Amino acid sequence: MTDQIKYLLDEKDIPTTWYNLAADLPGLQPLLHPGTGAPITVDDLTPIMPATVAEQELSREREIEIPEPVRQIYAQWRPAPLFRARRLERALDTPARIYYKYEGGSPAGSHKPNTAIAQAFYNREAGIRKLATETGAGQWGSSLSLAGALFDLQVQVYMVKVSFHQKPYRRLLMETYGARCVASPSTETEAGRKILADDPDCPGSLGIATSEALEVAMNDPETNYAGGSVLNHVLLHQSVIGQEALAQFRLADDYPDVVIGCAGGGSNLGGLTFPFIGERLRGGPSVRVVAAEPAACPTLTRGKLAYDFGDTAGLTPLLQMHTLGHTFVPPSFHAGGLRYHGMAPLVSAALEADLLEAVAVEQTKCFAAGIQFARTEGIVPAPESTHAISVAIAEALRCKEEGRSEAILFGLSGHGHFDLSAYEAHLTGALRDEAYSQAGLDAALAALPTVPTLADA
Repeated sequence: MTDQIKYLLDEKDIPTTWYNLAADLPGLQPLLHPGTGAPITVDDLTPIMPATVAEQELSREREIEIPEPVRQIYAQWRPAPLFRARRLERALDTPARIYYKYEGGSPAGSHKPNTAIAQAFYNREAGIRKLATETGAGQWGSSLSLAGALFDLQVQVYMVKVSFHQKPYRRLLMETYGARCVASPSTETEAGRKILADDPDCPGSLGIATSEALEVAMNDPETNYAGGSVLNHVLLHQSVIGQEALAQFRLADDYPDVVIGCAGGGSNLGGLTFPFIGERLRGGPSVRVVAAEPAACPTLTRGKLAYDFGDTAGLTPLLQMHTLGHTFVPPSFHAGGLRYHGMAPLVSAALEADLLEAVAVEQTKCFAAGIQFARTEGIVPAPESTHAISVAIAEALRCKEEGRSEAILFGLSGHGHFDLSAYEAHLTGALRDEAYSQAGLDAALAALPTVPTLADA
């Protein structure tokens, strides 16, 4: 008999509801209106998103039904497999049992279609025909472009300029799906033009690209905004990852002691870990949850918990989150999906409640882990995913030192087939660890918005 490698579910096992951690998480603070300081309402959000999505953003219901047309499209790649990394275990000579939940089998190559399909469905149902969005590495932009093709929606993507040039095939994938992709900051929006006037060589940031997409949506009644991370409804849609993993661990007759996800805005981390955290909060097994973030953009480990804007121009509601400051521009390291100044409010609240911990990892260490994983397990991981792999390897080596046989689960959020130039830089010795500017960070944190009160309005 061969040792089991894959734990597979049937299409009928695709979750029928999304899990909402907000129902179980204490101390969660509301989104605030930047003008009045009042909690955001559905009506405040409907100028840029369908009412159904706005309701999900503000919901405290534990379970929200997944529409059947969304589940039907999910069935193209879901349920996603859970793998036992037996060859990596042997290479590390560890008693740990290492598992990974692989999201790279989606048409776009990552976990991002889990929410792109849902958001496109709700927008089409609301009569919207155009969507605007931002993207870093291009995984979210690719996913929304895919969803646009499936639901006959026009998609406009503002892609962080450094990634636009680093990852040309991501741009081509978006265009193949029918979307229009523009390097951000661009001259097409007031927000972009202002940034370029101050810094013509600005490499861009997710905050800047978000401002451009929001500006387009706010100025065109036929266009809505669709976000790929951070917001509550996005992490809600991603919960199918962790829900499937829970069922697959029952098949494996095991349960993780440690669950690890890479962390940029929080969608992959939350999607994998929140169902496990929810089980714990409702009296289930205790589990360590680890957020693996880039050392060059250390939102959870070096940021400040505060109300801040989700974009550079200050167009979003105020979110209570760990932030480096909405004007902070991270250095141009290769994990473009993790170059974001803020962390999802749900993830931030979970950190404050001691339900997860965070570690920051340098990109050279991450790529070394990614190559070790590729040479043992055969999958070339996305640069974002290598952060989780690096921490998983460190945990497995800890188990070896302590003589402990723990179960370790990490999220392999996508493949790295569009990121081979970064692997080339690592293999040739050209890859360097990027250090963020402490002065820039201090300035951005000093410019955090003052939270208004109703008395001020």
